[in-house]
Amino acid sequence: MKSMRLGVSSAFAMALAFSGCRPASLNEQQMEGRTLYEGRCAHCHRDNDLALKKVPPDLHEIFRHTALPSGAPANDAEVQKVILYGKGMMPAFAGRFTQEQMSALLAYLHTGLR
Repeated sequence: MKSMRLGVSSAFAMALAFSGCRPASLNEQQMEGRTLYEGRCAHCHRDNDLALKKVPPDLHEIFRHTALPSGAPANDAEVQKVILYGKGMMPAFAGRFTQEQMSALLAYLHTGLR
């Protein structure tokens, strides 16, 4: 019986690995945030598909640090300020997010980009 359980567990783990799924699931708000991140942020902050010479910072686990790359505190208010008003080479996104969308994006960033 023990070997059967191990086989099922191994098969489940392999299925997750091959499907690209992760065991920890996102809630509805975080999933909306992931969609926003993929559509509006990832092309610079993950892929750099604009071939920017100064590569934007990776946002993976941004809230697990005490400070943002700029040195500002790593909190919702500072991240939202950077998104809305820009900083350095990052353009301002004011008017491009509703408050609901901003909350969803922040919720997703808090997951560490799962």
